[in-house]
Amino acid sequence: MNSKPTTDKVANSLNRRTFLARSGVGFGAAALTSMLASDSFGRCRTHPPGPGLNLPHHPPRIKRVIFLCMAGGPSHLETFDYKPELERLDGQPMPTSFTAGQPIAQLQGHELKCLRPLTKFRRYGDSGLQFSDYLPFQSRLADDICVVKSMVTEQINHDPAHTFMNTGTAISGRPSMGSWINYGLGCESENLPGFVVMSSVGGRNPQPIASRQWSAGFLPSQFQGVEFNSAGDPVHYVRNPGGISRNLQRELVDSITQLDSLRNTQVQNPEIRTRIAAYELAFKMQASIPELMDISDEPQHVLEMYGAKPGDGTFASNCLLARRLAERGVRFIQLYHRGWDHHGDLDKFMKICCDHTDRATWALVTDLKQRGLLEDTLVVWGGEFGRTPMFQGKGGVGRDHHIKGFSMWLSGGGIKPGSSYGETDELGYHAVKDVVHVRDLHATMLHMLGIDHSRFSVKFQGLDMKLTGVEPARVVHDVLA
Repeated sequence: MNSKPTTDKVANSLNRRTFLARSGVGFGAAALTSMLASDSFGRCRTHPPGPGLNLPHHPPRIKRVIFLCMAGGPSHLETFDYKPELERLDGQPMPTSFTAGQPIAQLQGHELKCLRPLTKFRRYGDSGLQFSDYLPFQSRLADDICVVKSMVTEQINHDPAHTFMNTGTAISGRPSMGSWINYGLGCESENLPGFVVMSSVGGRNPQPIASRQWSAGFLPSQFQGVEFNSAGDPVHYVRNPGGISRNLQRELVDSITQLDSLRNTQVQNPEIRTRIAAYELAFKMQASIPELMDISDEPQHVLEMYGAKPGDGTFASNCLLARRLAERGVRFIQLYHRGWDHHGDLDKFMKICCDHTDRATWALVTDLKQRGLLEDTLVVWGGEFGRTPMFQGKGGVGRDHHIKGFSMWLSGGGIKPGSSYGETDELGYHAVKDVVHVRDLHATMLHMLGIDHSRFSVKFQGLDMKLTGVEPARVVHDVLA
């Protein structure tokens, strides 16, 4: 008997299985964000919430979050928080009453001098919100956003500050906010991850962003974020290898699922279920991702509105992709633009960073609004901290890291539009009125999604762990409509 055809068939099957096994790893987080199709009521179970959860706690205002992270820390004093007194004191010693005993990153031991705002501020819209001249497009959003001018955080260097902003703690390995949200609520998309991350670069000293910033931590691994590449294939191994048709791929996935399911009835290992989900989502993404990422099907006027070009990997294209992801039911979308660490040449790099991000930010909010998506989406804009009122640098002037008062803005369903909340002191150093801690931002975000942060916890190492931690956190009701 000639057994060669059978041998070849087995070899090909093994090769396909090896490919899918690698796909499960190559899709990384993508493969870990899926459960299976639909339940008997037709509700999506591709990304169900964590086991045993009965959420939301109350009717939600929004379905999803788009977090625009200006990585490096944009200066609030050159964006939204105009300080005429700082302009008056330009070049004079910073009063020690502001800085004594306060944490300073790179200016420790230096003579501290006040630095005026480097551009003009103007009022816009019916609300009269102030924007700097660096933000000609975001100023058009004056009646659509709420600027929070009294943010504070606890970490003064980039990586721990990002970790704190994303997870509510500086301890690495804890779940990120996107993971918490998908764990609590699941996702509406059947063929895309529930938590997607994209990054772009442009500006001074782009700080690296580690994948632990979108980790699931101690939550089940299917809830971690998925990073889409800005160039080339958006996800590794998203395309079939040569000679492998979609029908063959489907046959193999089904066979592996049957075998793994049989094994799971014997050992009841949750990681087997995760692996089954990995294969299923990997297969679905091979069809959905190329269509999603091909923005060439967008009308020319939309591409021009964002300033996006297909395949360029810019913040503008990522903003357009964020809208497409929102349309397709992705729960948490996080865009990083790396380049806001302006210790020197502040004017030069503010112009560069705003040129990369300002128009696209306006376009994203405007596009969501025109399509009726903004009413159930929360858009957040901001960095991991702000910048000092004091001068830094020998040549081109810059500003140091600052955690005691900075600005972020919120827009979308349930947010009070055309408003500002909180204040810093006359020099923009301390948040002095209606202070908003990062934990308060997290509590408010969860509240808008229908989750009571004080009741949303997971037992880990004997403790009831929460995104908002054990310190007091409050929902900032005054920013809500």
